Amino acid sequence: MSTALLRKGRTRVDDADDMAVASFVMGLVGLLVFNIVLGPCALVLGGLALARGTTRRGRALLGTALGAADLIVLAVLVTANGTVSWDFAG
Repeated sequence: MSTALLRKGRTRVDDADDMAVASFVMGLVGLLVFNIVLGPCALVLGGLALARGTTRRGRALLGTALGAADLIVLAVLVTANGTVSWDFAG
């Protein structure tokens, strides 16, 4: 793994660690709001973080799993309610 320095002294692994955390946060927030956007973003960022050799492998895997869960929640909402948003009124 090349640790060539990027702009401002950051390494590629540092960027991968940031992607892993962003994937986890997007996946978690996506369970409640904007799952149609945040789910695929969490999947992509988690995959990229794993491919770049992040040291936060657990967060990247959780972000990927939560991104998939976001899309499953979206599919259930569309099937049950015919909408892409939560409906607690009945």
